[in-house]
Amino acid sequence: MYDIKALYEAESVQHAISLLQEHPDAQILAGGSDVLVQIREGRRAGVELVSIYMIDEMRGVSIDEEENIRIGSLTSFSHITNDPIIQKYINVLGEAVDMVGGPQIRAIGTIGGNTCNGVTSADSASTLMAWDAVMELTGPEGVRRVPIKDFYIKAKVVDLRPTELQTAILIPKESYDRCYGHYIKYSMRNALDIATTGCSVNVRLSEDKKTFERVRIGYGVAAPVPVRAATAEEFINGKEINEENIKKFSETVLEDINPRDSWRAGRALRRHISVVMAERALKEAVSLAGGEIDG
Repeated sequence: MYDIKALYEAESVQHAISLLQEHPDAQILAGGSDVLVQIREGRRAGVELVSIYMIDEMRGVSIDEEENIRIGSLTSFSHITNDPIIQKYINVLGEAVDMVGGPQIRAIGTIGGNTCNGVTSADSASTLMAWDAVMELTGPEGVRRVPIKDFYIKAKVVDLRPTELQTAILIPKESYDRCYGHYIKYSMRNALDIATTGCSVNVRLSEDKKTFERVRIGYGVAAPVPVRAATAEEFINGKEINEENIKKFSETVLEDINPRDSWRAGRALRRHISVVMAERALKEAVSLAGGEIDG
C-alpha cells in the first residue's frame, strides 16, 4: 500500500516553490519511478508529496540564446533518446539513458529525478559529468546555476535547497561543439540492472584528426559520487592519437577514482574494469569523431 499523508499538484514552477514553502516536510514527486517504490516499501511512510509532473514548461530539449543545450528536468529518458537535438549533438546521452531499466521506466523516469537522487550509479550522471553539465536550480530567491561537479556533495546528497527545484540541465556549447562520445555500462545483467561501473568519454579532435584537442571522461560507481578522471584528461589532451597514449590514459584513470567493495563487485574488479572501459570508450569516441588510431 502507499502510505501518503497528502498530495499537492503543482501547476507551475512558482506554484511548486510556494507549495514547498507551505509544506516544508513535503518531498517532490516527478515521474515516481523511485519515490513511489520507496513509499510502497515503507521507507517514506506518511509522506507529503508535491507533484511537479504536470509542469510542461520543465519538459523538452532546446538550444537557448546562449547556445546551451537545455534539457528540461521533467524530460523522460525515452524523449531524450529520441530527441533530434540530442541525436545531433550529444547522442551519447541518449544512448546512456536508454540503458535505464526497461521501456516502462524510461517512459516515465525523468533526467531530473535521475540526477537529484544523488546516486553514483545513475546512468545519466557520468555522461553529464563528462560533458560539463550545469544544473539550473530555481527557488524563492530566483535561479542559480551549479556546475555538476559541485552539485554532487556526497553519496545521495546534492546541492538542492529545501524549497528549490532543479528546472533544467544545461550543456554549454564549449562542451558539445565538435565533440563525440561513447558510454559503457558494465552490469551483471544485460538489462534491468544497476551499473556495477559506468564510463563515459567524449573527444574533440584537431582538424587533421591526428591529435586529441580535448578529452573528457566521467565515471559512475567509481567513487561515492560521479567523478571526472582529471589527471587522465590532463595527460591525454594535446597528445597524438596512438595506441601508446590511449593505453597510458586508461591506466592513469586509477589516480582519480576510488571505487568501493560491495556485494555487486569488489574494489579490485571495479578498478580493473575502469581501466578497460576507459580504453574502449576512448577508442570508440575517436572512431565516431572520424579519427584513426596509429599503432
